[in-house]
Order: sequence, then C-alpha cells, then structure tokens
Amino acid sequence: VLRDGLRANGVEVIEVNEPLGVSTADKVGAASSLGGALGFLRRVLLSWWRLLRRGSRVGRPDIVLVGYLGHLDVHLARLLWPRSVIVLDHLVGLSDTVRDRQVGSRVARAVLATVDRAALAQADVVVVDTDEQRDQLPRAVRRRAVVVPVGATAEWFDVGRPGEGPPWRVCFVGLFTPLHGAPVIGAAIHELRDDERFEFTMIGTGQDLDATRAAAGDARVTWIDWVVAEELPGVVGSHHVALGIFGTTPKAYRVVPTKVFQSVAAGAVVVTSDTDSQRRVLGRLAEYVTPGDPLALAGRLRELAGDRLVLGEERAGASRFRPEQVVEPLLDALRRPGTARRLPPGRS
Repeated sequence: VLRDGLRANGVEVIEVNEPLGVSTADKVGAASSLGGALGFLRRVLLSWWRLLRRGSRVGRPDIVLVGYLGHLDVHLARLLWPRSVIVLDHLVGLSDTVRDRQVGSRVARAVLATVDRAALAQADVVVVDTDEQRDQLPRAVRRRAVVVPVGATAEWFDVGRPGEGPPWRVCFVGLFTPLHGAPVIGAAIHELRDDERFEFTMIGTGQDLDATRAAAGDARVTWIDWVVAEELPGVVGSHHVALGIFGTTPKAYRVVPTKVFQSVAAGAVVVTSDTDSQRRVLGRLAEYVTPGDPLALAGRLRELAGDRLVLGEERAGASRFRPEQVVEPLLDALRRPGTARRLPPGRS
C-alpha cells in the first residue's frame, strides 16, 4: 500500500527486496527457541549479503522505506545509506507480537523488546497504523512517528459483489491468533447453527484453529486452509459479510487489522469489535459488537440478515483507504522542515 501510494503521488520508488522465505508465524516461532533464533538469523545474514550487493547499485536515495517486520533490516539500511532519511514501517513490535500470541519466554520477550528499541533508534520517521499504537512507543520516538492507516491495494476495490441473499454468505480470513478472537466467531456460528439464512466460510490456519472448530461444534462451516493472494479479493468480495477481530488482548483494542480495510474495500458489510481505534478509523463503514462476546456477534448477524438495505447498500467513504489517500500523512511527514529538502518533486 505504501509503495503504490507513493508512486501514485509522483514519487519514484525503487524496490530492493530479498525474501527470507519464511512466514510471519515462523518469525514469531524463532522467539521460542535458541535453535529457531539461530536458523532465522542465518537466513537474515544470507539475505543481507544479497541486499548489500543490490543496494550498493542504487546510489543514494532521498528516502529509504524499510517495510513491515524490518526490525533488523533497518540497521542494514542505515549502514548502506547513512545520509538518507530512514523510514521504518513499525506496524507491529516484535515483543508486542509474541506477547499477544502468548509465545516465548520472559527472557525472549525482553530480548525482542531490545530489538524493537534498537530498530526505532535507527529510524528518522516511524510509521504506525493507529493513535493507540503510537502511544505505545517510547516518548522520545513519538515525536518522529506518523499514523498511516493500513489501507488496501487497488485490486480490493475492483471486485464484484454477490447477489442478494439469502443465504447470507459470511467469511473470516486470518491467522487464528488471539488478537482475532476466532473462537468467539466459532461460538457465534454454533449459536446460529439452525439458522438456514447463513453460510459460513472460515479461511486460514493458526494457533486458535482447533479451539474455533471446537466452538463451532456441529454447525455447517466451510473450512479453507489457504487462498492464494491473487484470488483472495474475489473470494472475500463474493461474501455479503466479512468478519474482523473479536479478541480481548491489549493489542486487539489498539489496531485496525488489514483484513478489515480489505473487506471494506471489497464492499462487504464488515462486522468487528467495538473499540476506540476501529470506530475512529472506520466510522460508519463497519458494524460493531462487544469484543469477546459470541452472543453479541450472533445477535448482530441476525439483525443484519433481517435488514436487506444494510446488506445491499454501497458504503461511501471506502475510497479514503486507497493507497494514494492512505499515504498522504507520510508524505506530509517527509516534507516537514528537516526532511523536506530530501524529497524534491519527482525524486525517489
């Protein structure tokens, strides 16, 4: 989203990318054992060697944007381009992530907190996605922070919509982490098991999948482990309702997840937890229920099924989550005194 938004606003963007070939879950798992951490570090060092060779051919860019989960790469960026403005997309903190997923020892979390602080110290500008996330940063870092909503890429705005039901097609997409509160969804599905107006699809795998299946019980659900990225917008867009997050972890009250922006862009009716962060960012683009309450979720779905106008209406305002709109706060931050001289019109 940031890349596309910058390009749409006339900024030349050169990508230097060497994938690690591991998932987010693998990265989090590396915090759980010394062997996992050493294996992950080996992959990082191999990728760094390739990045050093490719990055040295780029010259000196005005801005270097280090993407999501770039807590280690930001150090390489500072080494390669010491005179450029370094922007770190601090969408999640490593220590916050392992704490939210309830993995890793106390020592591991302390080590990752040190990694977080070291990464933030290297960045001239720190990107976070909500005011609540910014408030979690060290006080000295907040002055360098800018809030940029996650948004959605263009293909999410171009999908078709399902015909009017019933059955009302309801989907969830996610990694089944505690933040998502997927067992709450499972319990709500069980509550609606005899309501033939609904068809439920649960997409993804993760640590709470078994608990979610158990909570759904004998209800009719389509379980899908994986949908390739190119097909996912069409899959979500073919549903009337998309489910957000319902967890009660501290992080669940601070974030607006990617899935919510994508579902709004796809035109689905989004039902998610009633938190300050989500209400402030989404406003009337979502329907809200009490976090952690499966009966409230089931009740809201029943109400929606009885309101054909809500399920069929076009929700104006989703366009503000397009990349070219989302990136505006970052562009403003880069043009502040002290950084504006490093972002001339048309430069990278």
